[in-house]
Amino acid sequence: MCNLDDEKKTLSVEEAARYLGIGRNTAYECVRKGEIPSIRLGRRILVPRNRLEQLLNTEVSMKDDEEM
Repeated sequence: MCNLDDEKKTLSVEEAARYLGIGRNTAYECVRKGEIPSIRLGRRILVPRNRLEQLLNTEVSMKDDEEM
């Protein structure tokens, strides 16, 4: 049995949508446009958790800079 972290390294698009608080269709559209980072493995589309969190941190950081 593999000894992996309890926290998954990737999310499904549906899980990413819940994490972001957006709808499923919106999440798939954002993936299609490249606004949400994703990788395709066979027929599955996965969202790397660390890239999604980096994206959010960058967006928050940019927003903070604009307010100053």
